[in-house]
Amino acid sequence: MNSTSSIRFTTALPADVRTRLMEMAAEVNFEEGAHLFREGGRADRFWIVRSGTVTLDVHVPGRRAAVIERLGAGELVGCSWLFSPYTWRLGAEAMTPVRAHEFDAVRVRELMEADTAFGAALGHWVGQVLAHRLQAARVRLLDLYAPYGSGSYL
Repeated sequence: MNSTSSIRFTTALPADVRTRLMEMAAEVNFEEGAHLFREGGRADRFWIVRSGTVTLDVHVPGRRAAVIERLGAGELVGCSWLFSPYTWRLGAEAMTPVRAHEFDAVRVRELMEADTAFGAALGHWVGQVLAHRLQAARVRLLDLYAPYGSGSYL
């Protein structure tokens, strides 16, 4: 359930893109147990973890939410901000005290439209993160609910 370093902010984005993005960052803190967002809520911001651990979860009717992945330093929390209708598809909770960089989604999307190189680089990074999370969700849900587990031998 841990992410791979290849899609961390510091290694996945060119230095100039990281610099421009960080110019829009606000530093925020979350206490252990705080929800950064809940599935179905309005996706109007996103975060890059500075320190601490955030879990992503998916609502499972009649059961506790299933934890899909644990995120740490340098990792993106929230992808739904990039895609209309800008609604969270997962939930996120601080499992430890978390320090993060917070970004206003509208402002970032505006810059992505104005600067196509920036937009392409950021969009590619978010796409990589989404592909990884889709696979992590598949494996985790199979582990939890399939009769023979994930079948990770495939």
